[in-house]
Amino acid sequence: MPLNKGFVLASRPQGAATEDNFRFFEREIGEPGPGQVLVRNLWLSLDPYMRGRMDEGKSYAGNQALDEPMIGGTAGEVVSSNDPNFKPGDKVVSNNGGWQLYSIQNPALLRKVDDSKVPLQAFVGPLGMPGVTAWVGVNRIIMPKAGETVVCSAATGAVGTVVGQLVKAKGARAVGIAGGPEKCKFAVEELGYDACVDHRAPDFKDQLNAATPNGVDGLFENVGGQPFARTMAQMNDFGRIAICGLIASYEGAEKTTLSDMRIMLVRRLKMQGFIVSEFLSDWPTALTELVTLASTGKLKWRETIAEGVEKAPSAFLGMLKGKNFGKQLVKLF
Repeated sequence: MPLNKGFVLASRPQGAATEDNFRFFEREIGEPGPGQVLVRNLWLSLDPYMRGRMDEGKSYAGNQALDEPMIGGTAGEVVSSNDPNFKPGDKVVSNNGGWQLYSIQNPALLRKVDDSKVPLQAFVGPLGMPGVTAWVGVNRIIMPKAGETVVCSAATGAVGTVVGQLVKAKGARAVGIAGGPEKCKFAVEELGYDACVDHRAPDFKDQLNAATPNGVDGLFENVGGQPFARTMAQMNDFGRIAICGLIASYEGAEKTTLSDMRIMLVRRLKMQGFIVSEFLSDWPTALTELVTLASTGKLKWRETIAEGVEKAPSAFLGMLKGKNFGKQLVKLF
């Protein structure tokens, strides 16, 4: 059996995360115990939530433990199994396979997937946690009606990619916010957004107003910062805001604040932060819909792929700075 390789969290970031916060390891894999499953991780998903778990302090999920493999979703195949429901060669997805080549898993935390019609890595992207996150925010919080306008920040990211397409399927107008002309072009021409605004443009406010002439009825927020405040000013009465992420604040560079609470009162807005793991009852419905859309060619997405587990830290830090395009993955084998 080859050695397991990966990264542990070596230290907690003091400000922005750096590669020094991670430590590479090589160790023996070990054998799965009674009822356990040994999985070879083929794909690693890198997601913004990982940054929050690196810090100390209260969070919706447990903090990443020091000197333990970094937490992360993976797609892979069963190597050996002591559970009758899994056999070698089965393709599986786990939310905690981690930044490593192999993982010994509790079978209750594994989900079998069929990669005969869609690529395996899609199950940690649009057909996995990011896709379900989009589905929950759209269907359970924003609940767009035909003819309404919904804005989504990070429109070409792993979650935003799916948000726009689900909004359009509801008959609503989808407006994206992304970083740079290339991403905005992709949002409109490939993902079907009706318009996309570059948050880096000096005239962002004017572009946003032009893209939302009838105001904003729903906001799917992934970023925070000044674009969030500008979009809030465009909200219509009884607008719905789904707070999925605030990546602009994760590295301490730009805290997201609501400077004018009056707008919440006067326009009777509903704002809800949500964590997708708290909507477990919706996962089967969401996944069935997303897999059907993908397998019939009706769901589009894009990936940025780093090759080899050694590239995980640099790819992760790049993602936090918006250097990726679409879903950030690491191909482990």
